[in-house]
Amino acid sequence: MATWNNMSLQNSSSPMMEQLSFFHDHTMSIIMLITLMVSYMMIKIAVNNMSSRYMLSGHTIETIWTTLPAIVLIFIAIPSLHLLYMMDDSTETSMTVKTIGRQWYWSYEYSDFKKMEFDSFMINYDQMSQDSFRLLDVDNRTVLPINTNIRILTSASDVLHSWTIPNLGVKIDATPGRLNQSIFLIKRPGLLFGQCSEICGVNHSFMPITIEAVNNKSFIKWLKNSI
Repeated sequence: MATWNNMSLQNSSSPMMEQLSFFHDHTMSIIMLITLMVSYMMIKIAVNNMSSRYMLSGHTIETIWTTLPAIVLIFIAIPSLHLLYMMDDSTETSMTVKTIGRQWYWSYEYSDFKKMEFDSFMINYDQMSQDSFRLLDVDNRTVLPINTNIRILTSASDVLHSWTIPNLGVKIDATPGRLNQSIFLIKRPGLLFGQCSEICGVNHSFMPITIEAVNNKSFIKWLKNSI
């Protein structure tokens, strides 16, 4: 049972990830129906002794097997295009966070507040506490408020990186000399983990991302203690 759970998507913590999970289930349902139908037809053909050596054309069946795949593609394409539009939509945001990928750690800057910059390194095994998460926890967590539209700006200082949080449905490239952006909203408090999804170098697997989602009061208190 544990192996089966590991094959599924992570629990969604944002409305966009919920839509992505729904689209995944929608597409997989269509693929399963197609697989069952094709398997049934192949088995029927294999066990059927009747054959027609003189059948050279069949306009009706050719029309059906051309039209049905087109209809199926429409049912997949419409929600897919809707999701792509929603992911690229620049809605009004309440705060902006800038992150820069480096070899091999992340630097964060809260653009709406003065003197809010810090680096985020993975906690080494010999420095871990009992409540730390191996290979996922960092020394400076990125604290963000819940129920707030947040814009994330990404860039890199050396090579290509990718800022990825699966629970939020966010995967955005960090490219040297270029600013990329994404917008997300966190629905519930808790810890969200991610990792660089670009093969950026020898320590690629040792630059995790940890977001600590808190309510607005706790976020303001954290800001006052950090500035």
